[in-house]
Amino acid sequence: MEAQSSSELLLSRKRRREGSNGETDEGERLVKIPRCTVGLRHPAPFADELEPADDKPYVRVSMEEAKRGTPPDRPVRVYADGIFDVFHSGHARALMQAKCLFPNTHLIVGVCSDDLTHKYKGFTVMNEDERYDAVTHCRYVDELVRNAPWTLTPEFLAKHRIDFVAHDDIPYSSAGSDDVYQHIKEAGMFAPTQRTEGISTSDIITRIVRDYDVYVRRNLQRGYTAKELNVSFINEKKYNLQERVDKVKRKVRDVEEKSKEFVQKVEEKSIDLIQKWEEKSREFIGNFLQMFGPEGALKHMLKEGKGRMLQAISPRHSPSSSPTHEERSPSPTFRLPFFNKTSPSPSPPPHHSGTRSYLISDDDDDEDDEN
Repeated sequence: MEAQSSSELLLSRKRRREGSNGETDEGERLVKIPRCTVGLRHPAPFADELEPADDKPYVRVSMEEAKRGTPPDRPVRVYADGIFDVFHSGHARALMQAKCLFPNTHLIVGVCSDDLTHKYKGFTVMNEDERYDAVTHCRYVDELVRNAPWTLTPEFLAKHRIDFVAHDDIPYSSAGSDDVYQHIKEAGMFAPTQRTEGISTSDIITRIVRDYDVYVRRNLQRGYTAKELNVSFINEKKYNLQERVDKVKRKVRDVEEKSKEFVQKVEEKSIDLIQKWEEKSREFIGNFLQMFGPEGALKHMLKEGKGRMLQAISPRHSPSSSPTHEERSPSPTFRLPFFNKTSPSPSPPPHHSGTRSYLISDDDDDEDDEN
């Protein structure tokens, strides 16, 4: 049951990815898977290398018994066959579905040989040994049958004690039959599985053929020779030239990207410089106006200096408590030669034989003014 629930969980995830483009529906919650260590250490064994089965007669189990669950010593033996060329996730999903068909399943996988495959289906990329090895390393496989038959016979089913055959239910026309599994379906031994859309061996080969030149150039660069790739001398030179041209284009593209990044960085820095310059210019203009504006500091300094200069050159007013004329002490007298006692007249002084000296004081001047 645990393996079946895990398979249903993976399939539901795939359908959700395909149906909703990776979007989770409203109300839907992703289910967490418990941690576990499976402990697989060895690939699946080959059927012809196993010990023979017990002597008990081969008795098939019905679909109802298989779904209910069988005893541990009697697993439901499910057989799935195929070519499994270029083993991919579509193959692994098909085997996972076959393994999870019933609670207790022993999965037997048959892989056809190169002769049968080339005869009925076509040339393969991997040879039969490579295909055998790829399938044995799939975790869902319990046993592998080499050189499996193209059409299943009752003898083959009885030999390997097969209970059910797992395959997608699309009719598989081959070897002159409309459906090689028709007799299995009629016998009630068919257990259908679902194909994984979007992935198949043919799709992978189509991608390689479509991009042939790309992969040839890739392998030439990795050291493969033109002979190994079955490439002519002219095509080899053409691919080498194309690779050089692509290298030049990549370098030009890198230079363009780097130049764009450089220009972008320069633009960012220039914007920062402009912003800083604007801030500094506004600060400079504000300081200039603060110093030289109509109400700037320089005007106040000039006014203050002018006031101090005027105060320095203007005479001081006499204090109101200064002594009056009468109270003032007499001025000291001093002699002036060549002057009369009275105020000098505009006419030149008379000539005298001798020189006389007069005492002139401030008091005398006052008396003269009174007379």
